[in-house]
Amino acid sequence: MQPAVKGPIGVFDSGYGGLSILRDLRRVLPQYDYVFLGDNARAPYGSRSFDVVYQFTRQTVERLFTMGCPLVVLACNTASAKALRNIQQHDLPLWDPSRRVLGIIRPTVEQVGSLTTTRHIGIFGTKGTVGSGSYPIEIAKFFPDVVVTGHACPMWVPLVENGEYDSPGADYFVKKEIDALLAEDPLIDMVILGCTHYPLLEAKIRQYMPSHVKIVPQGAIVADSLADYLTRHPEMEQRLQRGGGCQYLTTESPAMFRSSASSFLNEEIEASHVDL
Repeated sequence: MQPAVKGPIGVFDSGYGGLSILRDLRRVLPQYDYVFLGDNARAPYGSRSFDVVYQFTRQTVERLFTMGCPLVVLACNTASAKALRNIQQHDLPLWDPSRRVLGIIRPTVEQVGSLTTTRHIGIFGTKGTVGSGSYPIEIAKFFPDVVVTGHACPMWVPLVENGEYDSPGADYFVKKEIDALLAEDPLIDMVILGCTHYPLLEAKIRQYMPSHVKIVPQGAIVADSLADYLTRHPEMEQRLQRGGGCQYLTTESPAMFRSSASSFLNEEIEASHVDL
């Protein structure tokens, strides 16, 4: 039997936030090749319906598969919440059962039990992620005693994508959402940043969050989880291309993508346009 052709790890996000996940993936697993695809022309996904998010995500995963990716990470909470299950259950068996699509909610959830003492936690996310109920549903499977309060932060993604995440104007919107969440449940002692844009606001979130509340970004958790997954699935690990490179694709203007991507990656990159 001929050995499977090796390919890069695909990383998808509707916008730019998934670059914060990619950054940690490359830090923990620098030996592999990556392809990042941002569907920036149709972002944001957060307020779109389940059906639309599923169709958009399905198109991007299929494109990454045609580029030879044996494994795709949905570095987007909204896509993980609204599309992952359908793709895993309905599409993968038809496309290629040997390939894998992984999300970022499950790895995050698996860490919850060790990070909360009060067993009351908060989730900051987009309207789509919070409205999907995916975090409470997944957390209940592992830690049924944990009380979960989701809180949508509609202004946080625009602040990040417009480069205002470190501006004085961001303080008002960050403090407002923190105060609202803690007013809803004062027992919260841990908050998950359930949107990949939010790490850029982490410094301000820490500034206004009470010191006893743990703040949990997802990048490092997802990267460590993927490393563990590849250790447990050597048949997949052997299909990954090792070159340490990364290709960036966007459905928007490559120049616009390059400009915004630098905020997440702290480096200059080249990007190419792709149609879906």
